[in-house]
Amino acid sequence: MTMAADLTVAAWSGITPRLLRDEPETATTYLAAGGYRALDDPQGLLDAVEASGLLGRGGAAFPLAVKLRTVRDNGRAAGGAVVIANGEEGEPASIKDRWLLRNRPHAVLDGLRLAALMVGAHRAVLYTSDAQSARSVEHALAETGGSSGGVAVELITVTTGYVAGEESAAVRVVDGGPAKPTDKPPRPFEEGVGGYPTLISNVETLAHLAYLNLHGAADFREYGTEGSPGTFLATITGAGRAPALYELPHGVAFTDVLALHGVSPDTVTGALMGGYFAGLLGREIVGATLDHETIRGLGSGLGCGAISVLTDDCPVAVAAAVLSYFDRENAGQCGSCFNGTAAMAAVATALRDGTATDDDVARLKRWSVVLRGRGACATLDGACNVAASLLSGFDDVVRRHLDNNCPVCRSGPFTATRPYEVEQLESVVAV
Repeated sequence: MTMAADLTVAAWSGITPRLLRDEPETATTYLAAGGYRALDDPQGLLDAVEASGLLGRGGAAFPLAVKLRTVRDNGRAAGGAVVIANGEEGEPASIKDRWLLRNRPHAVLDGLRLAALMVGAHRAVLYTSDAQSARSVEHALAETGGSSGGVAVELITVTTGYVAGEESAAVRVVDGGPAKPTDKPPRPFEEGVGGYPTLISNVETLAHLAYLNLHGAADFREYGTEGSPGTFLATITGAGRAPALYELPHGVAFTDVLALHGVSPDTVTGALMGGYFAGLLGREIVGATLDHETIRGLGSGLGCGAISVLTDDCPVAVAAAVLSYFDRENAGQCGSCFNGTAAMAAVATALRDGTATDDDVARLKRWSVVLRGRGACATLDGACNVAASLLSGFDDVVRRHLDNNCPVCRSGPFTATRPYEVEQLESVVAV
């Protein structure tokens, strides 16, 4: 384990790292390791992806094989397809995508190449907002002559924003528009860039695809669980510790991750899951394993793998900070989201400050139910998740705030504008 620019980067003890490396890769080192191998059998690789059970690492955990097959079939009917590597990490509590693009750009580009070949894409795009990531990708493309193993790749940059990484927002940017989501249907796999079916895949997912191409489905499943195979990159923040990026096998006990991170489970009161999107969990997270099936069973989600550990921070104040962030960062184009996030943030802030009433809390509870699914993207759903999980999981803390009797907030509430943000670090080196 090492520290680099205040970020701890480490692989789980007992596994061979698949994504984390000691040094930033070059085309020479990546080719020497077998990268950019010719793909003679796209269908065979697609079958291997299905056998591997590889799930998307961007947040929704959707099976990659289903995405690939759908875009391939739709593209054949439409006369073309597009593939986008989504590295627009608008989630402040995550660092994994930036780390990969800065340190393992060839693995990402190789995965993008493989996805493009499998779906028969006529266009491949890498999409990011991080300047250092963009420079790293530009250098990697220059090393390979502007293509990724024979597939020409465009680099498109955008201003960072929470909604900028949403799939339909990425399509709009590539088409020359603003980084704002669109109504669905159609979804990008049906009609995306230039009207063509479009596969949008997170850069970590594509890096895993490159690994899978080299090592096969059985090797990929060596770590993880039946329903959540393989390893994943987890950004761990909070608990008064410096942020960390860990490569973990799915199914690892959360208490073991806490031990790796130097946090006593006795001090943990809960966690903010999946970045900001999946909401709050209480002490039940301490007894959980980190896999999709277990975390879904607790009513939450792993999402992008970002977990903020709560120890001294009040969950009401954390929820208020996250809801205020959603209020500022929504696209401003759906009235239900624009007004709904503002209303929920106002109640949560009043609750934090001890000025909310029982009626306010009742309204917050109702909004967390009736506002779901009303926006063009999932921002409003994320806000609903935070509000609902606060009210259902921390009833005693909410009650203390209604009585203006929270000792934590009296001594100075958590008021971060970008809660648990991992800064865009200039130098990140793995171990």
